[in-house]
Amino acid sequence: MSDARQVPGIGAIPPDSGMRAIEVGGDGRFRVGADGVRAIHLTGDEKVEFVAFAEHTLAYVRSAMGHPAIYPLRAARLERPVEAVLMDLDGTSVRSEPFWIWIIQSTVAELMGDAGFELEAADEPFVSGHSVSEHLQYCIDKYCPDRGVEEARRIYFRITRRELDAILAGGGRADAFVPAPGLKEFLTELKGRGIRIGLVTSGLHEKAWPEIVSAFRTLGMGDPLGFYDAIVTAGQALRPGQAGTLGELQAKPHPWPYAEVARLGLGIGPDRRARCLGLEDSGAGICSIRLAGFAAVGIEGGNIARAGVAPLVHCMKPALPDVLELL
Repeated sequence: MSDARQVPGIGAIPPDSGMRAIEVGGDGRFRVGADGVRAIHLTGDEKVEFVAFAEHTLAYVRSAMGHPAIYPLRAARLERPVEAVLMDLDGTSVRSEPFWIWIIQSTVAELMGDAGFELEAADEPFVSGHSVSEHLQYCIDKYCPDRGVEEARRIYFRITRRELDAILAGGGRADAFVPAPGLKEFLTELKGRGIRIGLVTSGLHEKAWPEIVSAFRTLGMGDPLGFYDAIVTAGQALRPGQAGTLGELQAKPHPWPYAEVARLGLGIGPDRRARCLGLEDSGAGICSIRLAGFAAVGIEGGNIARAGVAPLVHCMKPALPDVLELL
């Protein structure tokens, strides 16, 4: 295999991985053959570029909102016994992605004035796993470039509040939030082994909290705040008349959600990164875990293969209980 497909911090990039080689990256900042750049590989969802040098790699995280970022990519090790499991919410812990994609679709339908509008199958990697604004900007660029993301956000949150209020009141879509297979058994086993658990989502708190509460109610597990050792969400939505957070611009695939739950939530410093394991089903989440310096295990059923990030995973597992053999 050519040196161009050997990326420090990742290893070999198979030709069928979904990543593709590009000549110019970083919005023109990097060019293969110039300034030590040996290769640039772009993920299948076109969210992250891995810029390879002789002995190190930089990850250039693109931004539909105009705020890209550059991070070093470290090689990720996994050592036993594992001290902490850092796990995603949507798709990994709770099967809710179809519901949130439906909310995006409903938003775009209203934005376009077309009640019959439906997203295409090819849109899925771009409307899951990232921030709300990224999802909406993608749809605007493709389907209605004459509309603005601010208008789309207003519609999105109005629909979201309506649907979540209905669900919390006992109505709404009955299949909106379904616990992942084996979730209760997996979490209970981790607790029994004394392994700490951090829950991480790019979802805004007002979206994520009903999901967590609903899943724990279904499983009869009580108060999530009394069970998880740390929970990190994207915070509050920034809307007129209220304070917000940076969550919409620093969400996955940026490293900060996983870095924060480990370092601040669980007190795990850089010297113990190898004792942590991250679980994700989305391409953006896998990138987030790896850029935070942790080994990433993919849970089947998400968009990891379609997003072209398979070279970043330690391994793939069919379901949560199958992860126990790694601990």
